[in-house]
Amino acid sequence: MYIMNKILLIALILLLTGCSIGEKRVKIFSVEEPRAKLNLPNPEALDLEKVRWIIITSENADEVFAKLEAEGIDPVLFGLTDKDFEMIAKNFAQIRQKLQETNNLLEEYKRYYEAENGDKSN
Repeated sequence: MYIMNKILLIALILLLTGCSIGEKRVKIFSVEEPRAKLNLPNPEALDLEKVRWIIITSENADEVFAKLEAEGIDPVLFGLTDKDFEMIAKNFAQIRQKLQETNNLLEEYKRYYEAENGDKSN
């Protein structure tokens, strides 16, 4: 039994080392394929509805309501203070800034992915 274990052990060692001796090296060549163009359309400008702003003060309220009723418009007030109007203006400025950042990002992606000869510095 002892001799049989030694023979099996030697056979196993030869089998394992035999695999490493006959190892073949494979060379891998990488071929860079050109980037596909993104073909992203530029975002279209929004076609927003026109909003008519009417400034109502304590002095012209009766006149404005009479004019609206004459035009067949039910006069309803949605009020903003001057501070609230300022906040709306700030919010719209932030929205415009974020849209500009997004447009710039899209342009950078286009420049990166559509650069010629791998030149990504543009």
